[in-house]
Amino acid sequence: MSLEQILSSLEQGKHAPTERWNPPYCGEIPIHIDEHGQWHYQGSPIKRDRLVKLFASVLVHEQGNYFLVTPAEKVKISVADVPFIVVTWAKVDELTPPVIQVTTNIDQRFALSEQHPLVVRNEQLYVDCGRELWAKVHRNVVYQWAEIAQVQQRNGRDIYTIESAGTRFDLNQ
Repeated sequence: MSLEQILSSLEQGKHAPTERWNPPYCGEIPIHIDEHGQWHYQGSPIKRDRLVKLFASVLVHEQGNYFLVTPAEKVKISVADVPFIVVTWAKVDELTPPVIQVTTNIDQRFALSEQHPLVVRNEQLYVDCGRELWAKVHRNVVYQWAEIAQVQQRNGRDIYTIESAGTRFDLNQ
C-alpha cells in the first residue's frame, strides 16, 4: 500500500471516530515516530505538518502496538517511545482553579487535569493525551516547571510538584 493510498483513504473518512471503525488489518507500513516525535516514512522525515496531523488524527494504540486506522484499513506503524512531545505550556490564571495548558508537537492543546494527568515513568514526564496515547514532556518544559514547582517533603525526600485544575502533579518520584 502506498502513502498516497493511505492519505486518500484518510481524507475521505477523517471526521468519523476511529473507535467506531473496524477495518481489516492490512499489515505494516514503513512509518516510524522517533523518540523526538518526528514522523518518518521509509526512513525520511515527513516534513508536511498537515500530513503528520492527519496521520495523528487516526493513530490508535492497542495492546502495545500503534496503528493508523481508516474506515477501509488498519496498518501498523512503529513508535520509539510515545507518539507526541509536549513542546510548550502556559498557565491560565483566569480559570478557577488555574490550569496549565500544554501544547504538543502536533498542536494538540489540553489542560493538565485528572482527564489528562502528568505522570513520571522511568524518570521521564509524560502527559496522557487520551485514547491511550501519550506525550513525553520536552526537557525545556521540565526545566521551566521545575522553576515554578513547590517542594514537599515525602519519605525524607524533596518532591517537586505543580498544580493544575485543582490537581497536584509530581515532577519527580
